[in-house]
Amino acid sequence: MPELVYPPVIAAAKTMFRVLDLKITIEGAHHVPRTGGAVLASNHVSYLDFIFAGLGANASGRLVRFMAKQSVFTHRISGPLMRGMRHIPVDREAGAASFRSAVAALKRGEVVGVFPEATISRSFTVKELKSGTVRMARSAKVPVLPVALWGTQRLWTKGRPRTLTRRHTPITILIGEPIQPADFPDPNLLAAELTTRLSALVERAQRDYPDAPAGPEDTWWLPAHLGGTAPTPEEAAALDAVGEERTPSV
Repeated sequence: MPELVYPPVIAAAKTMFRVLDLKITIEGAHHVPRTGGAVLASNHVSYLDFIFAGLGANASGRLVRFMAKQSVFTHRISGPLMRGMRHIPVDREAGAASFRSAVAALKRGEVVGVFPEATISRSFTVKELKSGTVRMARSAKVPVLPVALWGTQRLWTKGRPRTLTRRHTPITILIGEPIQPADFPDPNLLAAELTTRLSALVERAQRDYPDAPAGPEDTWWLPAHLGGTAPTPEEAAALDAVGEERTPSV
C-alpha cells in the first residue's frame, strides 16, 4: 500500500525544524534495522516525543507506527492523519486487541514506537517501565531499541505552556543497540536490561547536552538531581496520582 500521508507529514516537520533552527543531534540511527520488525522504546518528557523518536528512524528509511490513544484517531483533524500514517490505536477498554495489532504489525516487518513509561515523566527521569513492551517484542520475536530524547521538554511538556515557536533549542536523540529477546529467556531480565540501557542513554543525553539554563527561572527543565527545579520522582508520582491522562502504552 503506498504511503500517501506519512512522507508529506515528515517533510512538513523537517521544514518546521529548519524554520525554528532546532539544533538536532541524532546518534545511533544505524541501529534501526532497514528491514524487519523492531520496537522503538523511548523515554517520555514531551508531547512532541513521537515526532523526534520517529525522526531517529528516518535515516534508515523506516516509518514508525506509534501506539496512540483511541481519541486521537477519532478527532476530526488528527484522526485522518493518524489513520493515514497507520499508527496503532490503543483502546483502554480493549487493550488486548491493541496489543495484538501491534504484534501483527511487528510480524509484518513494521517498526512500532512505544513509550513504556506510559505517561510523560514530570521529573525528567526514567519512570518504571510497563511490561507490555517486552511482551510485545518477545511475542513477535523482534529486537527492542532503547531511545533517549532530551530537550524536547523545552518545547512542550506537561504542566508548562507550549513554546512551539522557541528557536535554536538543542534536541538530542540517542538510539541504543538492539536488545534481542532471545538473549534473555527470562522476561524479567529483559525488562531489567531495557530499563538499564534506557536510563543510561537518558543520563548521557543529559550529561552531554550542549545548553544550560539561562538563569534561576529557567531551571525547570532540569531534573532535581542535576540542580533543576523539576519535581523529584516522588513528587512527580504524587502529581500523577491525581488522575492525569495517560499516554497509551503496552
